[in-house]
Amino acid sequence: MPNLTLDPTNLTAQFEHRGRGNPPSVLPLSAISNCFPGLEFDFRNVWRRVLEGIVLHEAVGVVMDVDPGVPANITELRGAFLVSVDGDPTIGDVQGPRTTGGAVESLGQDFLEWSNALARILTHAGEEVRCEFQTQQNTTITRMLKVRRFFHADELTNNRTAAIGKDLATPGELTQSLCSPWQNDYRECGCYYWAASRPDYVNVETAGGVTSGHNWMARDRSAAAPRAYTLNNSLLFTYDELFQNWETLLKFQIDGRDET
Repeated sequence: MPNLTLDPTNLTAQFEHRGRGNPPSVLPLSAISNCFPGLEFDFRNVWRRVLEGIVLHEAVGVVMDVDPGVPANITELRGAFLVSVDGDPTIGDVQGPRTTGGAVESLGQDFLEWSNALARILTHAGEEVRCEFQTQQNTTITRMLKVRRFFHADELTNNRTAAIGKDLATPGELTQSLCSPWQNDYRECGCYYWAASRPDYVNVETAGGVTSGHNWMARDRSAAAPRAYTLNNSLLFTYDELFQNWETLLKFQIDGRDET
């Protein structure tokens, strides 16, 4: 019988395919999180160029740059904030209590995560959509901008692939916003955010339904030190300490407890 090969033609199958010799970490589902910085890449960067003519910040809606040769009415968007696309807001009100048990109140505004705020407009790839911007002088600018195609199309068949479009992320952009040195994110993103990459709550003991233990970044593990999990920066290793001596400060864990 002749040798047969099966090539996945749908994007879902391509996303889940792991080439021979590649480790599991090459699959999207193995990423530390769905959007924020990890040690591999910062997925938010794929949205920076989703609208032709402008380059957005990876986390907030400010226009960082414009493409060469764009008309003057696009150039003036530099420094403005994208506040809505095709009627979908990219910024929203944050509400909640300021203290435990406090009344719900407005806590200001914040930008929505791009993978949620901009996902719908991908159905308009190749089309122009209405985009609203707010300048630092609180004036509103409206422009019609074309949506880029998210996935790269095969040059021979023109079929979409699972590869990110070449116009969407230029070489080096997927990693340019990662912390350097890496200890910045590694220290900051605690409380189980980096659970797959580093310990978080260690030396845990339970009594009467209450747990106590140490933050893995805690400087003092002596008997006199508090055993409550804390994010109090004064009790944790500083960035400088981790930059200079992380390999001796961060303890190995055996069965969830500090190595002795």
